[in-house]
Amino acid sequence: MLYLVTNRRMIEDHNFLSVIKGATNGGVDAIILREKDLSYKELLGLAKDIQGVVHGTNTRLIINNSLEVANAVGAHGYHTGFQQFIEKRLHFQGGVGVSVHSIEEGIEAENQGASYLLVGHIFETNSKKNLPPKGITFIEGFKKNIKIPIVAIGGINAGNIQQLCRVKVDGVAVMSEIMMATDPHATTAKLKNLMK
Repeated sequence: MLYLVTNRRMIEDHNFLSVIKGATNGGVDAIILREKDLSYKELLGLAKDIQGVVHGTNTRLIINNSLEVANAVGAHGYHTGFQQFIEKRLHFQGGVGVSVHSIEEGIEAENQGASYLLVGHIFETNSKKNLPPKGITFIEGFKKNIKIPIVAIGGINAGNIQQLCRVKVDGVAVMSEIMMATDPHATTAKLKNLMK
């Protein structure tokens, strides 16, 4: 599965919804709406706009860090960080994805009912300049110890996505590769094709 994690501040050549439309038409499986600086009202409006784009397609909308917005728009899923998930014992009808940074966190999140794990960062990325990438072996450790789906994130692009497919990762999440693309549709379609 191919996930797009949004970051509207990265967009240069398009407006936000045109990137979402391009990714949806290119075959992205899920969009994680992750715009942490927005108010509830602003995030709700953006989520409704995305729902309008993905309605009638196979693309699912997942809301990051706002259970209220996820419930209000009837999102397909909810995504949160490990600490918040554990402390608040969060549950959501469409399932809860959890970001983790160690196998121990992954095991605990799985035991507490997480639907999938977002694991990274795997490759070098400008989003985490001061932290070394975890690498492919990090993902392999998760695959050996955890039964729920593992989604890799961090520095993933057309040049390295197949390395993750070879270790049978359940999904990949990208941000800049699609958000900054001059042609989000073609970029998404290429990534999907490389995952086959």
